[in-house]
Amino acid sequence: MSPRWTADPNIRRGRSIVHDLHAHLVFVTKYRRGVLDEAMLARCEQVMTDVCASMEAELAEFNGEDDHVHLLVRYPPKLAISTLVNSLKGVSAHYLRKEFTGQINRHLIHGHLWSPSYFAASCGGAPLAIVKDYIDRQKCPE
Repeated sequence: MSPRWTADPNIRRGRSIVHDLHAHLVFVTKYRRGVLDEAMLARCEQVMTDVCASMEAELAEFNGEDDHVHLLVRYPPKLAISTLVNSLKGVSAHYLRKEFTGQINRHLIHGHLWSPSYFAASCGGAPLAIVKDYIDRQKCPE
């Protein structure tokens, strides 16, 4: 006899929750200065992967240019995005400043690598129009 449904390996399960949360994050360097090079981006990805793992999240994708980075992060519902962002930016800035002192120091303003602002968008799953339509079509009890 076959089961009613097949478990999706991408969906995470907890004791009382089933979730699949993703966020697209963008961090910009202070004053959009072109500070980051290929070696720095590679190290930044390593550091951010470790930070995510320590917070029970997963860095699914990472890429960037000389003045910004893009991240796609899978995260648990107990983790606030603002907490994740603060850790990612703080820890990555610490290691990049420490390991690439000569390259970064001439571009830093008051010791800050990242702009205090960031972009965050939820993503994954069905488009909003489909979710709205699905909810609208639910049967109301009579």
